[in-house]
Amino acid sequence: MILLIVFNNKQLKSQVYGGLKYRDFEMSPGNISVPHQRTLDWKNKSAFADSLYHVIANLPITEDMLLKKGNTTRILLARLMLRQNVEEVNEILQKMTVWGNCGSSWPLNPKGDYDFSLTILTTILWKFGDQPNIIYPETKKYLLDILLSEDGNKFRYTAPKTLGLVIETENHMLMTEGSRYLKNRWVRLHGNSNGYYDNVQNGMEEKLVSLMGEMKTNGLLEFNSIPYLGYTITALLNLEAFASEKVSKMARDVLDYINWSYALSSYNLKHFPPMCRRYEKASIKELTTDYHSAFIKSWLSYSDIQNYDSNVGVAVIHAFMGACMPYRPADQFVEMLFNKREGYFVLQGHGPKASPEISSAGKNFLISSGGVNRGWKSQIVTRPICLFLNDQTDHLSEVFHLSGPGNDFMKWNNTGVYKNFACTAGPVSIPRDMQAVIKEGNWSCYLGSEDVVIVVYSTDNLGLMVIFEEVDPTLVFAEVLKENSNFEILRSQFKFPNGPVLRYDVKAEKNQWVMVSEDGQNLDRDFDSWPLIDGDL
Repeated sequence: MILLIVFNNKQLKSQVYGGLKYRDFEMSPGNISVPHQRTLDWKNKSAFADSLYHVIANLPITEDMLLKKGNTTRILLARLMLRQNVEEVNEILQKMTVWGNCGSSWPLNPKGDYDFSLTILTTILWKFGDQPNIIYPETKKYLLDILLSEDGNKFRYTAPKTLGLVIETENHMLMTEGSRYLKNRWVRLHGNSNGYYDNVQNGMEEKLVSLMGEMKTNGLLEFNSIPYLGYTITALLNLEAFASEKVSKMARDVLDYINWSYALSSYNLKHFPPMCRRYEKASIKELTTDYHSAFIKSWLSYSDIQNYDSNVGVAVIHAFMGACMPYRPADQFVEMLFNKREGYFVLQGHGPKASPEISSAGKNFLISSGGVNRGWKSQIVTRPICLFLNDQTDHLSEVFHLSGPGNDFMKWNNTGVYKNFACTAGPVSIPRDMQAVIKEGNWSCYLGSEDVVIVVYSTDNLGLMVIFEEVDPTLVFAEVLKENSNFEILRSQFKFPNGPVLRYDVKAEKNQWVMVSEDGQNLDRDFDSWPLIDGDL
């Protein structure tokens, strides 16, 4: 499937040797830097990783699987990781065909998506191509001559059969062009001096660096995508592991950004942010098993951290790729997954006509914004605003969440998150097993894990959630009601006891942040112009 973004004339004219700017803008970085420092000791082996290898390796391969997109290449890679059925793996590789072309599949290009297979075939070549007892010489020749179908410098920014007018998706660009680059690199490192394969001379290196540099600067167009982020990460893992130092570092930097974004908007591996693509995934309610989480759980299995949720759900193929590649995340990312320190408030921009991510954390909680859809073509799935506590919940029904109006996520503006506060144009959903400490009218108060106090105001048209730590729930509830007794004012304003006055517009247009001001100081509501990562950390 293609993401419908048409190049304008300026973009088309800018396709030069150094690479096309596929989004045609540049975001400011903000005041929160992506951490890259690595001092942690990681284990060489992981029982969890080994279990994933066995799960994948034991999957069957049928004849028809050799002729289409699927998990064949991952099954073969898993068997090679275990040195299992090596002869049969070589036989199967030599029977495979180039069953389609690289790039997005759509009605005019029904045979697209070969790059999904190509990417893993590239991994197999680089991991085992110099081990003739694992990848036989004739198999390696077949890989290089036939199955690894992309080489040279024909860097494609646009989707097949679109006359060069529709931008290709990030995952396809990285899978196709990353595999092309890595085949070129392999051939050159193994003695072929033909300039056709020289990634510096033919421009491939600079174009890949430019593409990933844009992702590092502007974030991902397909932010938090289910399923495509999994394939973007896999392509980046290949480049981080096998590319030149320059390309490898850029891939690592992009991975570090993607992971840092996750850490800031998650807590204890609960993660439920807005996402770009796909609408049919809007019904997902699991909090801990998105594809990004699966990679992270694989990496954590090589650390000394224990007692985290290791369930990867349906994302086992992505957990497998995380397990078998050498990338390990930065120190601060690992810490931030579980330790929110004294808390923070962070705004993440995703550029024009996208949705922001907003996170408010305390010592033992995190509020995650649900974002906003920007029209059908945006392919942005708005999620409920969620409260994550230090507990074992893993489903939306088990956490406090709010959204509205109604049940159609296309109509929501769930950007109403501020420091210790959330609001929306709909009710607050209370976990079934959570009993109120005290209730009065539409107000109620709850005590969560680690003595986090949750004060809720809920009607069909207005939901408020206010979080306190280290306070008496009965006393703070009384103070909240005293400061906010007028319903007409409450429609657009909340007063914290001994704290700021917040103004909000839960019916804000979809290009505006729901939050309006703090203590009379107007907030920057134009999230299209927000920096990449900004706030108080």
